[in-house]
Amino acid sequence: MQIFVGLGNPGGKYAKTRHNIGFMAVDRIAEDHGFSPWRARFQGEVAEGRLGSEKVLLLKPQTFMNLSGQSVGEAMRFFKLEPGDVTVFHDELDLAPGKCRVKTGGGHAGHNGLRSIHQHIGEAYHRIRLGIGHPGRKEAVSGYVLHDFAKAEEGWLDDLMRGISDGAKALAEGDKPGFQNAVALRVAPPRSSKSPPKAEAKGDAKPADEAETEDNRSPLQKLADKFR
Repeated sequence: MQIFVGLGNPGGKYAKTRHNIGFMAVDRIAEDHGFSPWRARFQGEVAEGRLGSEKVLLLKPQTFMNLSGQSVGEAMRFFKLEPGDVTVFHDELDLAPGKCRVKTGGGHAGHNGLRSIHQHIGEAYHRIRLGIGHPGRKEAVSGYVLHDFAKAEEGWLDDLMRGISDGAKALAEGDKPGFQNAVALRVAPPRSSKSPPKAEAKGDAKPADEAETEDNRSPLQKLADKFR
């Protein structure tokens, strides 16, 4: 069994904020993969289901961000799991908006939710770092993460959530490259290898009737016309 933890703050006031992107990720997994309804447990909300052959508990701590570790630790101890069975989805200031990176272990980089989890279960858990960008000034961080996503950000945010859902099965089965690839295909799909016709690329495309006219001249006539 595994636990997928989404970090965020409870309540409608925070539902659409950048700090709650972890909640959004596990909500999308639950919705797309037929998990059970959310219910209160472990100082949080949980939903149960399967991703491929793996049984997964989705957890949204309701303790507020800086006490997230209480909920995660309680759930992990109840199921007698190790930190390596826990994957945490969280906002990441140091990644550009829409970027997604997988990491195991290491520091918390000042993230209050991760700091709390470190205190309760150690650092050897997996993290899905979800880029939200940086406001540019350290003193602006608090207001930035607790502010709703802008209307203009909805496109990349939806692509990111779709990618996470697409790759959830691979992630549960330990296929991190497969997960990253699923996200990339949504966020930055490969461009078509076909190049547009040169005339169209330059903005001087021929009229349709001229482009479609069949040239019935003989080779000799074409040569003669060339030197006129």
